[in-house]
Amino acid sequence: MTKYYNFILCSLVLMFSSCKSEELPSIGDLTIPIFENSAICFNPDKYPNFTDSGDSIIHLVNGRIILKKVTLPKYKRDVDVTVRLTVASNGDKWDKSGSCFILPKESAINLISIAKGEREFPLLDSTRYEKLVGIVPGLDYKPTIELLRFMTPFGVGYYSKTDNDETTSKTKPVYIDKWAENVHWEQNITDLYSQFEREVYVGVYIDTWTPEGYIVDLSLDIKESPKSCDKLVQRAVEPLVNTVYYIGQGYPDIFARKDLSVDFTIPNNASNIRLKYIVTGHGGHSEGDEFVQRENIITVDSTVVLSFIPWRDDCASFRRFNPTAGVWLQKRLTSYIGKDGYSEKEIEEPLASSDLSRSNWCPGSDVTPEVVNLDIQPGEHTLTISIPEASAIDKDKLNHWLISAYLVWDVNE
Repeated sequence: MTKYYNFILCSLVLMFSSCKSEELPSIGDLTIPIFENSAICFNPDKYPNFTDSGDSIIHLVNGRIILKKVTLPKYKRDVDVTVRLTVASNGDKWDKSGSCFILPKESAINLISIAKGEREFPLLDSTRYEKLVGIVPGLDYKPTIELLRFMTPFGVGYYSKTDNDETTSKTKPVYIDKWAENVHWEQNITDLYSQFEREVYVGVYIDTWTPEGYIVDLSLDIKESPKSCDKLVQRAVEPLVNTVYYIGQGYPDIFARKDLSVDFTIPNNASNIRLKYIVTGHGGHSEGDEFVQRENIITVDSTVVLSFIPWRDDCASFRRFNPTAGVWLQKRLTSYIGKDGYSEKEIEEPLASSDLSRSNWCPGSDVTPEVVNLDIQPGEHTLTISIPEASAIDKDKLNHWLISAYLVWDVNE
């Protein structure tokens, strides 16, 4: 009897798991290399504002942005997409903000046309956005879509080498075996696959100001569903905000004085609507927005959909990626195992800059997007971002918030 019931159960599982529609052709899993050992630096003599180097890589803003056109096959089956980024210092010893991104295909104005001098960011209501340009949609323009936000560590790679005089045994903490050779991040970006279909420009930006800069590797991994009837989920992406100052834009400290609002439209055939929100706070020295906890409040049509304090308190775990971080000595009473058992004494303990907690990032970390499921109807809506305690720029205290947000939804047939 037991065998009979097992047979019935297996038959039911096969019946409900087998395909009931036509079989879809398979392309297979792919790894798409985009950048390999590519330099990002600040070198005006070598890279004017727009430089096509002839190796399929485009350099913008004197080498601080690299771009390449990527063409993906059009899958019929559903896919899972992961972006993989590796960064190493090529001589820059500082921590820098970075962004991996794509240019929206439907945007006639983008970083390339601006760098060429062919187009400009749309003019905006200066009362509403304080003359900040390129941060919200405008005529013929949609903000750059961020795939992965990251922060370079202090000097990993170049200064990790055992023969480097600046990273001797005197600088390495006893609790790490060795300095890392690079830093590597991976994030799932399946929701953005529709933006990659056919041709799209993929880029990496690092806010470096040195001619040495960084070396990066970037690739996409595509895993295809093994089920022959697992049809590709059609998704739409609507970029709403991006305050990363990729090209000719100022530090966005607008949140110190006002909220930022942007209107958007949800079509009738949309379901499973999600907001992706990426945020990091910067600047201002010890009391600025980089090192002080600030609440972020996001509302849709005056209803709060997300309220949180973006914060990382695990930065000490990234110490092996930060050989050139500045170090202070702090005294404290410690308990230790001596020859006669446990004893106590005052010691001086090193505290590295990379150990300090920060506003949603650590030197050497990527930034995970906040995901909010939105229960909203088709039609017109307004997204508002508020950081009530944000600080303004004050001379060399460059407080600002790098924020990017986009919507994604499933398109019903």
